[in-house]
Amino acid sequence: MKRFSVIFFWGMVFATPFFAQDPQFSQFYANPLYLGSAFTGATEENRIVMNYRNQWPAIPGVFTTYSFSFDKYFHNFNSGVGFLALYDVAGSGHLSNLNLGLLYSYNIQVTEDIYVRPGIQVKYTQLSLDFYRLIFNDQLSPGGNTPPTEQPPFDNVGDIDAETSVLAYTDKYWFGTSVDHLLRPKQSLYGDAGQLPVKVSVYGGAQVIRKGRLLKPIEESLSLAFLFKSQGSFKQLDMGLYWYKSPLMFGFWYRGFPLFREVKGYLDRDAMVILVGYKNKQIHVGYSYDFTISRLVMSTGGSHEISFMYEFKTTQYKKRKIHAIPCPEF
Repeated sequence: MKRFSVIFFWGMVFATPFFAQDPQFSQFYANPLYLGSAFTGATEENRIVMNYRNQWPAIPGVFTTYSFSFDKYFHNFNSGVGFLALYDVAGSGHLSNLNLGLLYSYNIQVTEDIYVRPGIQVKYTQLSLDFYRLIFNDQLSPGGNTPPTEQPPFDNVGDIDAETSVLAYTDKYWFGTSVDHLLRPKQSLYGDAGQLPVKVSVYGGAQVIRKGRLLKPIEESLSLAFLFKSQGSFKQLDMGLYWYKSPLMFGFWYRGFPLFREVKGYLDRDAMVILVGYKNKQIHVGYSYDFTISRLVMSTGGSHEISFMYEFKTTQYKKRKIHAIPCPEF
């Protein structure tokens, strides 16, 4: 069986990396459940999060990611439960990936100052392709000898997957790791044995400046943070800082490995990210823009990302307040 050959170059060239690796968010702390299941319930009680990312808008085709999550902390059980939905679409054929997950975490007080949160997620994942939106050789060559186009036997494939993570934190520091795709879900529309590679994420940071009145919300802070990801042969490092001056947040990030210029699998420069956000007691809104600094600098148009977070209570816990994780919400 001859597989179809797609003429729409950009649609497939750039769609391939999107599904060889997971979708990414520059505001990864603004999508905490996607970063790691250990963040489930890391809120006073209830939290709703929505995220939107438009990557490389100057390139023909669609490269967008949508995310929605809800999580809740149960004080009586030191536990958090949550739901995460993610939809990612790329290319002219609307190659899409849907994930629906249930998450759980448990908060453990190790010492007076150190806390540990292990977490787990079980999810359903589905890869789909709109075959009829693709453009082929025989559609563009009226008289030439072109290979026949043949629709793949499946237009979608579904599977079950799992993720686990653990987070340790104090009042000023945090460090965690997540391991995703533990069950290696299928990623081929032809019924092949193609599986999604395991993804390992390591993240952490420190709140180096913290100003505020006793028993009151923080009024000003400066945080340094990093995120390292490895999936198959792909590796990525994000390093940056957040400055918060109530009610505004500003951030700057560098994505790449500046000391690994000639090492295979390590992209020495990819993007610089700027962030602006607004935060009050219940609502957090953020916008970020990725400036491409790789060899694709003149082609992509960068990336836009918007995040929205809403935290609220339905009951009162005057004597049992959750120990807050010091990492930013963007």
